Amino acid sequence: MSQLSERPEKPVVGVAMPHESAVQHVTGTALYTDDLVQRTKDVLHAHPVQVMKARGRVTAVRTGAALAVPGVVRVLTGADVPGVNDAGMKHDEPLFPDEVMFHGHAVAWVLGETLEAARIGAAAVEVDLEELPSVITLQDAIAADSYHGARPVMTHGDVDAGFADSAHVFTGEFQFSGQEHFYLETHAALAQVDENGQVFIQSSTQHPSETQEIVAHVLGVPAHEVTVQCLRMGGGFGGKEMQPHGFAAVAALGAKLTGRPVRFRLNRTQDLTMSGKRHGFHATWRIGFDAEGRIQALDATLVADGGWSLDLSEPVLARALCHIDNTYWIPSARVAGRIAKTNTVSNTAFRGFGGPQGMLVIEDILGRCAPRLGLDPRELRERNFYRPGQGQTTPYGQPVTQPERITAAWQQVLDRAGFADREREIAAFNAAHPHTKRALAITGVKFGISFNLTAFNQGGALVLIYKDGSVLINHGGTEMGQGLHTKMLQVAATTLGIPLHKVRLAPTRTDKVPNTSATAASSGADLNGGAVKNACEQLRERLLRVAASQLGANASDVRIVEGVARTLGSDRELAWDDLVHTAYFQRVQLSAAGYYRTEGLHWDAKTFQGSPFKYFAIGAAATEVEVDGFTGAYRIRRVDIVHDVGDSLSPLIDIGQIEGGFVQGAGWLTLEDLRWDTGDGPNRGRLLTQAASTYKLPSFSEMPEEFNVTLLENATEEGAVFGSKAVGEPPLMLAFSVREALRQAAAAFGPKGTGVELASPATPEAVYWAIESARRAGSAGNGGARDAAASDGGRVGAGAKALSGA
Repeated sequence: MSQLSERPEKPVVGVAMPHESAVQHVTGTALYTDDLVQRTKDVLHAHPVQVMKARGRVTAVRTGAALAVPGVVRVLTGADVPGVNDAGMKHDEPLFPDEVMFHGHAVAWVLGETLEAARIGAAAVEVDLEELPSVITLQDAIAADSYHGARPVMTHGDVDAGFADSAHVFTGEFQFSGQEHFYLETHAALAQVDENGQVFIQSSTQHPSETQEIVAHVLGVPAHEVTVQCLRMGGGFGGKEMQPHGFAAVAALGAKLTGRPVRFRLNRTQDLTMSGKRHGFHATWRIGFDAEGRIQALDATLVADGGWSLDLSEPVLARALCHIDNTYWIPSARVAGRIAKTNTVSNTAFRGFGGPQGMLVIEDILGRCAPRLGLDPRELRERNFYRPGQGQTTPYGQPVTQPERITAAWQQVLDRAGFADREREIAAFNAAHPHTKRALAITGVKFGISFNLTAFNQGGALVLIYKDGSVLINHGGTEMGQGLHTKMLQVAATTLGIPLHKVRLAPTRTDKVPNTSATAASSGADLNGGAVKNACEQLRERLLRVAASQLGANASDVRIVEGVARTLGSDRELAWDDLVHTAYFQRVQLSAAGYYRTEGLHWDAKTFQGSPFKYFAIGAAATEVEVDGFTGAYRIRRVDIVHDVGDSLSPLIDIGQIEGGFVQGAGWLTLEDLRWDTGDGPNRGRLLTQAASTYKLPSFSEMPEEFNVTLLENATEEGAVFGSKAVGEPPLMLAFSVREALRQAAAAFGPKGTGVELASPATPEAVYWAIESARRAGSAGNGGARDAAASDGGRVGAGAKALSGA
């Protein structure tokens, strides 16, 4: 076992424990960025001047009326920027734009003594606009050839030969929606300037180092004059990886110009209408199978809706292409990607970061093709799994390690769920209930862990031991409720060999650990855990030498367990506090900077080949649903999940992440339906679903009536911190089983062998139209001879178009 993955005697990792801030969360004492305003004197409040047009050229901004509003202190415009007027890493996101690019785009910011004064002042700013043509929908962008960014193509094998050798070839088209992050805490920042003109920003950000970088270049100062701290976030899900930077820069600019603290916080409507979402996608595809239903070739084009600027659309698209295989061996593949440019908010990272979109395409293909091939969907999926000992690689050339875990997790779900018996029960129920149908579906997950950009796969930490034996750890990861800080406390205590209560964690800030990567890509525990472990190992080695001198032994024979240093084969011991005290008086350094870089990664973005991932996270889920034939309404009766987290660092945290990820994925696939005004009227481009009243989120009523989550056993991951695996993003894709169960339930309203297409999100309306198509297949008497085309009552581009077969 590698040193990184090896666990010592009586480790604190692996212990099921609650979130380190759980008590503060439930008692309301946990502080978030905007709570700090009440503890800060003379704060100014920022409010955006939004232009409610989809696109237009700004010809004038008149601020006089706003400055006359009582309580308004200043109006920030592009003329006030001393550095670079841009808030993006691609230099395509002007902080103060001279061209409005989406409905609600902010062109200026008003600072007021109160938020109400700032709001009234913002309403008084006059903006002259020359309206320009706009592109709102993904379909319109494709038709208008409106694209930006990279155009990757991933190729593997001989695609033409693969199709020539195929017994069955199908083609199809599929469009599916994005998703709103809807974190509980909206975007927020609080900026202050000290007596030396240095800027300190409290920000709700997943990427403090990049927030620091953007703020520095907007202000025209070096990075060491800007410090960013993230206390904690009330949710992030990727929405706070890139998008907080410009908001923090507005607060910092205001603080610099006024000399007073500036508070920035979006209300819910502003957050929904100004911040990016998960990318919606459009896919066209052609797939070939042999006579046994094994995939021979895939040719597909994926188009992501990037919105008005690039943001993270290029790496999101890259990850979508890299995950189109999911758990399936595709001998020959050609997959192209494009990014559509539309006049909507700039879409950004969201849990899974393009992986769910790519995987949804292949799962939809198999769900649609199974009836055409005369196969049960479960059987079709099983026949195409990656297999051990075959030397199989992904379409981008990375060997698939641990393919046996795909089958192991799958089989455990089948067994634990009593799959075969329940299928028989469901068949009997459906036969007896003409207007209500049930279905049971199983899908798997194979998700690559690491940033696609190799340089981001590094982490840092700073660990301090004080003379009394207490320990303070700093690391570069941010806490958004996912339990990263809890795991880091456990990693530090385990590595040092001390009880957990001896260790405290400090808020994440850029003047403690510099140049950190975003807490994203499910790599927070891997990168920061490796760095914390490295720092603690340095300290432990120093302390072992001190203990050895006190115990009269060799350092290699000393162990520190549960806060006591002991020599092998002896009853002599030295308490941790005494050991630290002795080390101080021997002038032994009691602080250490830790560092970790993920080894074994390489990626060529031009050829789209390499091994960008350290390992793959594996899982499987079986979902049973019941659907009402009159309304399309449904309920999730039971979910069974087996998921691979390696040797869990914190099992309670991991199970919570699996449950939460699954429910969020089910929300994306079944409920959350983003709609924009696509008409030519004055509100063209306006987000219509801009509140919880119109944008439906999963809640208790959508939770499975029975929810069983099991961690895959005997699953140590060599080369990862204490043998663990990432857990943040992979469980979201387990929710594919919900959508596939709904497809099968809708098809059950038609003759045996009927296949249906299902829009995404599969709202009750969409399910109803799928049911109607199945019924039409029955009334036409054609059974499963061809797919029943799904409709949604006239909504353009709601879902998939009909298959054609050869």
